[in-house]
Amino acid sequence: MKINEKLLKLLNDQVTHEYEAALIYTQLSYDLDDLSLEGMKTWMEAQADEERVHAEKFAGHLLALGYRPELGEFKVPDLAVKSPLDAFNHAYAHEQKVSEQIREIARVADEVGDLDSRQLINWFLDEQIEEEDTVSTIIDRIKIVGDDGSGLLRIDGELGAAREPAGGPK
Repeated sequence: MKINEKLLKLLNDQVTHEYEAALIYTQLSYDLDDLSLEGMKTWMEAQADEERVHAEKFAGHLLALGYRPELGEFKVPDLAVKSPLDAFNHAYAHEQKVSEQIREIARVADEVGDLDSRQLINWFLDEQIEEEDTVSTIIDRIKIVGDDGSGLLRIDGELGAAREPAGGPK
C-alpha cells in the first residue's frame, strides 16, 4: 500500500516523538530518584518503557507497509524538577503535546483517506485519553497531600507498586 507523503512524514516523525517521550520520562525518573521517591521513579521508568513500545508500534506499521522508519533528531527539553508535582506537571504537558500530534495524524489520515492506518491511529487516540487522565489524577492526588511527607510517601509507594519497568523488578 502506498502512504500519502504528508501522512508518511507524520507517522515517521511520530516514531521519533515517541522515543523523545521515552527520554523525557527517563529524565523525570532520574529527577525523582534524586528526590528519593523510588516508587515515582519506577512509575516514570515504566512510562519510558511504554513510550518505546509506542515508537515500535508506529515503526512496525511503516515496516509492514514497506516503508523504512527513519529516526529524526531527538530534542529533550531542560526539565527543572524540584518536586514530584513539577515532575508530573512536565509529564502531563508532554502527554498533551503527544495527544495533539496523534490528533494531527488522524486529521491527515482522514484528509487523504488512509483507512489502513485508522486502527493504529484509533488505538493511540484512546491511549492518549487514558494517559492524560492517569497523569492528571496523579497530579490531583499530589496537590491534595501538598507538602505532607507521609501523604507523598503513600502516593510514592502506590505508584511503585502499580508499575514496574519492562525489565521487571530491580
